[in-house]
Amino acid sequence: MCGIVGWIDWEKDLNQQRQVIEKMNSTLRHRGPDAEGIWLSTRAAFGHRRLSVIDPECGLQPMVYKAGDFTYAITFNGEIYNYQELQRELKTLGHTFSTQSDTEVLLHSYLEWKEDCVSHLNGIFAFGIWDDRQQHLFLARDHMGVKPLFYAQRGSAVLFGSEPKALLAHPLVKARIDKEGLVELFNVFPLHTPGFGMFHDVYEIRPGYSAIFNQSGKHMTQYWSLQSAPHTDDLQGTTEHIRDLLKDTVKRQLIADVPIVTLLSGGLDSSGLTALAAKEFQREGKQLHTYSVDFEDSKQYFVSSAIHESLDAPWVKRVSEHVGTQHHIITVDTAELLENILAPMYAHDYPAFGQIETSMYRLFKAIKQDATVALSGESADEIFGGYSWFGSEDLLQISTFPWIAAFGKIEVAQTILSWLSPEVLEKINFKEYIAQRYQEAVAEVPRLQGENALAAKQRESFYLNLTRFLPVLLDRKDRLSMAAGFEVRVPFCDYRLVEYAWNVPWEMKFVDNIEKGILRRAFADVLPEDARNRRKSGYPTSQHPDYVKGVKGLVLEILNDPNAPVQPFLNVPMIKDIVGDKTAKLTHVFNINPLERIIQINTWLKDYHVEIG
Repeated sequence: MCGIVGWIDWEKDLNQQRQVIEKMNSTLRHRGPDAEGIWLSTRAAFGHRRLSVIDPECGLQPMVYKAGDFTYAITFNGEIYNYQELQRELKTLGHTFSTQSDTEVLLHSYLEWKEDCVSHLNGIFAFGIWDDRQQHLFLARDHMGVKPLFYAQRGSAVLFGSEPKALLAHPLVKARIDKEGLVELFNVFPLHTPGFGMFHDVYEIRPGYSAIFNQSGKHMTQYWSLQSAPHTDDLQGTTEHIRDLLKDTVKRQLIADVPIVTLLSGGLDSSGLTALAAKEFQREGKQLHTYSVDFEDSKQYFVSSAIHESLDAPWVKRVSEHVGTQHHIITVDTAELLENILAPMYAHDYPAFGQIETSMYRLFKAIKQDATVALSGESADEIFGGYSWFGSEDLLQISTFPWIAAFGKIEVAQTILSWLSPEVLEKINFKEYIAQRYQEAVAEVPRLQGENALAAKQRESFYLNLTRFLPVLLDRKDRLSMAAGFEVRVPFCDYRLVEYAWNVPWEMKFVDNIEKGILRRAFADVLPEDARNRRKSGYPTSQHPDYVKGVKGLVLEILNDPNAPVQPFLNVPMIKDIVGDKTAKLTHVFNINPLERIIQINTWLKDYHVEIG
């Protein structure tokens, strides 16, 4: 895992621009603390920050290959899990290699197959290749968008980078947001708009897309998409195929030249991956180390809810002992949560979610002391239907994103935007914006001819979750892990598994009358029965009253500061009532999030010198 930056310009000699590209590159030091590299040419300049995972000695970047009179250069973030097979294939086609790195394999894949190289890749990746012969830049992002890639066009220049901060370090890119950015800024629901980069005229390469930039402009290609077709395997065959895919995926993703661990919450997804990984470790005579997060006084203050049904710790212990791992619990206290409340904002380059992300950052910082790579269970819920709304016919019939409809049942969510001033609410027209984003998403759904109405709505729900909800989780996992110089791999995002599960009907996914029933069956031979049938419980949060008190105190400081830049956007009287305990007590993550967001927005407006308009 790494950080990448690039600058292409058809009117400026970039050999003279080392200082600018170094400034862009230095903003991503956290993503690659192990090494840095700069490559300059007349029309292209690349930077790279490296987190060494495969072939630490030889896989340095940017990597350059000369073929006759022409030069090909690559800057690459990610892992190619099938690079060994690709290397063997490329050797039969006449290619020679001087390293054992997946970067060199990726570059030679481009030399052999040009833009079609992406169709040969299994991995998580974001990369840029300068093709001197064609005089163009080739950008590509992995199938599911696990690795980020942002870009901006300014006159004759094309700029790209792993995070917006790299682009903002270039003098041509300003921290400005328009009306669309305002809506995204104040939206507290998890919703990702594909291609949107928050700042004005800053975009992201969408998952499953590649792009060529040349003097005639931008040429975008969707190289991968979900295809709807009747599912022909029976229940047993489907279960076995899912099991086989997961075993192969985990084995591939355990390849690393640095210590690798798993994240274990005691839920089905992380437990199943951990069990498969532990077996691979045991075959090599090693013991897998696992990690989980907990909070100060969690037993004392825990209150069960629809989102958090039970504490993780007992289930973590149960699974760890069953599969034979060495487990480590990272306990985060209230002081750490408050001291690091701005960490998510700096990681994303815009205000994000609150303590869930803060605790995740502290978890990764702690694991980084022992390891460099972890496996995590993201996307199993989106692929196999782990959320309540998948099985709710009532929610499926509401013409909006199903999780927004579901959150609407929470009392505070019904007035979740009341923390904004009436002027802002009128300007952003949040309801209209959500409706527009919903219609755009629904129009993309690959329909299956002849499917009944309910099955069609369920397919639609899966698509919305995979393309608008899951990216929020993947972005969160990437930014918070890389902020700690730590790599997280997500086996459930293997595109082969996603493709296969896409057409598995709901009746199979919900087999045994339980969410993700088919996945529970796939893990039957590796997990204890009680853990395998544990009901879903969301990512844990602290329910300590001192945290709520601390957040209120920080917000009160902002409200008492007449120069606080966020004040004009707020419904100040209403927020004063909240921090003064004149409204219902704030104990739930969705209740406290607007206050956490106020703190982040205020600092973001100041530190990023954001222009609005």
